[in-house]
Amino acid sequence: MSHVQRNDQEVHRIEKLHELRAAGINPFPPSFDLTHHAAEILSTFSDDQPDAMASVSVAGRIMAIRKMGKASFCHIQDMTGRIQIYLKKDDLGEAYEHLRLYDIGDIIGIEGFVFRTRMGEISVHARTVTMLTKSVTTIPVGKEEVAEDGTVTRYDAIADKEQRYRKRYLDLIANPDIKATFIKRAKIITTMRRFFDDRGWLEVETPILQPIYGGATARPFVTHHNALDVDLYLRIADELYLKRLIVGGFEGVYEISKNFRNEGMDKTHNPEYTAMEIYVAYKDYEWMMGMTEQLINSIVTETCAAETVSFQGTDLSFALPFRRAAMYDLFDQHTGMDLRGLDRAALLAAARKLNVDVDPAASAMKILDEIFSILVQPHLVQPTFVMDYPVEMSPLAKKHRTKDGLVERFELFVMGKEIANAFSELNDPLDQRARLEEQATIRAAGDDEAMVVDEEFLHAIEVGLPPTAGLGVGIDRLVMLLTDNDSIRDVLFFPQMRPERTAPATEE
Repeated sequence: MSHVQRNDQEVHRIEKLHELRAAGINPFPPSFDLTHHAAEILSTFSDDQPDAMASVSVAGRIMAIRKMGKASFCHIQDMTGRIQIYLKKDDLGEAYEHLRLYDIGDIIGIEGFVFRTRMGEISVHARTVTMLTKSVTTIPVGKEEVAEDGTVTRYDAIADKEQRYRKRYLDLIANPDIKATFIKRAKIITTMRRFFDDRGWLEVETPILQPIYGGATARPFVTHHNALDVDLYLRIADELYLKRLIVGGFEGVYEISKNFRNEGMDKTHNPEYTAMEIYVAYKDYEWMMGMTEQLINSIVTETCAAETVSFQGTDLSFALPFRRAAMYDLFDQHTGMDLRGLDRAALLAAARKLNVDVDPAASAMKILDEIFSILVQPHLVQPTFVMDYPVEMSPLAKKHRTKDGLVERFELFVMGKEIANAFSELNDPLDQRARLEEQATIRAAGDDEAMVVDEEFLHAIEVGLPPTAGLGVGIDRLVMLLTDNDSIRDVLFFPQMRPERTAPATEE
């Protein structure tokens, strides 16, 4: 016996479902022959050539319905938009009587012809109507207003934004315009993939479950494999596995993947996120900067049809070349202090003088990163490559060829947010071991985001990694920029949410 508590409307809808079945109508048929979509009809119908659409089949969800005597109207919504359906008793016969069993939210199929009503609205005159899915619960329906110039204004039917994220399917129904964000997201990824494929680089797959996590400084999610009786980690990055493929002889590999980091959630962080990493042999970070700006420029121009996009009221130019600035030069500019070569104690004192709140036990790397995040990043609005990081902040990057204490690394920032991160990859096995062992020391001192020593990776580097440039791009943040969304939740179909609190059960 079902223990679902249903409201009066749901009970009434289920009664209608039973009536349909009693009348010999299957409320959930297996298929429907679809020939046209709403947008296609609305954009191509011609009053001069109405016979071109003398026979169409459309399907969609009922979003509005006006049941009258001998003629009724409804609006259905499909993937492309809404269109009006004209339903006449003389044409539909007994099927017209069953309209009383139809509700907003039901999915129906219509076969008929296209015409323009006396009010000027392009519509489908139904010859047949078929119930395709009977909805047994109510859906939110927003109000629409159409201005004299044809502009449509929609009012949100879901007031609680958290519910939009929790029940994205309802959000997509009630606010169909958000589909454009996810369509553009798919186009961004497709454009990126084509950019790499056209240059002959190979798309690959690496493990999500890993015995040792690495490639970034972050806390992992841990799980347990029962058959092997070992703990495994959800990957925090692809880097260490992709480099092994370069060691194995591939000269260009990339992966577009889900990564997982057990960290806080905010407008730019979700514990499950999409990233792209690519590694190209015999190249360095200077070459990678040029490739990266070409990649981003190509994505912007192809998906936005311009080199300039607007984000939250700010125009961002992705015209080539992007600005380049050395990290310590930016520190000089925005803090007024020379932070070069300072040890942990001196950096801690500098942070206090600059009113940057840091953990007194934080590593030098963490302190410097926090100063950068608070005092420098907000100024990096237009696309900017920040170059030449201190070695302590980059345990997997090659030492700078001319600047002591620095590594050949850049990050791309836009609107104060990191979009991409790249290195001339460290391929000296002795240096790499020493850096990872230093990370282990930092970890033992209490930094649980520091890297761990991965002996299998170190063995691969000892076999020999050719000179290599690597790049990681945060797909979600790039999509945010190009769709004018300031929250990562708005570019993920199903963002991670805190569990809803439910009322405690009461004794009867």
